[in-house]
Amino acid sequence: MRRLNWSDVTPKPLWLNRRQIIAGTAALMAGPALAKIEAAPSKYSTDAEPNSFEDITSYNNFYEFGTGKEDPAAYAGGLTTDPWSIVIDGLVERPGTYDLSDVLKGQPLEERIYRFRCVEAWSMVVPWIGFQLSGLLDRVGVQPSAKFVAFETLVRPEEMPGQSSPFIEWPYREGLRLDEAMHPLTIMATGLYGEEMPKQNGAPIRLVVPWKYGFKSIKSIVRISLTDKMPPTTWNMLQPSEYGFYSNVNPNVDHPRWSQASERRIGSGLFGGRQDTLMFNGYEAEVAGLYAGQDLAVDY
Repeated sequence: MRRLNWSDVTPKPLWLNRRQIIAGTAALMAGPALAKIEAAPSKYSTDAEPNSFEDITSYNNFYEFGTGKEDPAAYAGGLTTDPWSIVIDGLVERPGTYDLSDVLKGQPLEERIYRFRCVEAWSMVVPWIGFQLSGLLDRVGVQPSAKFVAFETLVRPEEMPGQSSPFIEWPYREGLRLDEAMHPLTIMATGLYGEEMPKQNGAPIRLVVPWKYGFKSIKSIVRISLTDKMPPTTWNMLQPSEYGFYSNVNPNVDHPRWSQASERRIGSGLFGGRQDTLMFNGYEAEVAGLYAGQDLAVDY
């Protein structure tokens, strides 16, 4: 499978026009790091106050670097993120291995301030920088028979010490139904707080699905596959009675070992900031229609 550029799959006039539009972003990409990412504000952003950069980058789950919340910040520094490419395959018209720079050049970046809810009953508000996944899927051409999108994380145990553990069958896998993946709230994030994505948060590119629990937002993506069957997902493979495929934030369906009815806002102190969990993490008006007719206690 040869490495492709977007110019290989885009009509030349449109390609040249896009090159002009993204010239500023491309210039930033030429340096050793994205010192500052220019992105338009998004109509999809919440008006909630974001957590601090320190909160967001020092307390998270990224099991490839360990099971502790502080492990990603402690151990992700050695991850090599340049060069980076993404395999896009399965039921698409233009499968191939795409350089990350070409993926970014083809998409308008936005800043989206999203609520972020973890299944362990803690939450944050994060100012992501990213682009709609639907735009990327449209570019590669989704075949009519496709019903799901599967994702895989990098496997590199020499740089990701958590992968020495047999606890998880690597690579980390996640998936969405196609209509979820094409929803405008679903983004591929490449940064936060106007900076390039920190390694502990999923550099250089990750998924963000704000109405689902955080483990659905897979990090450091190296493969996107379109399929006609529901793909296996890591936590559903590990504990299917606790972690369903859909994993929508739902205060009415408890985890077997704890309640999901409330959450603790990170940065508010150990005993402060507890608040009621919102259905679909506060995005009910936007996404409830995706699940019309489904029993969300069964499709959890």
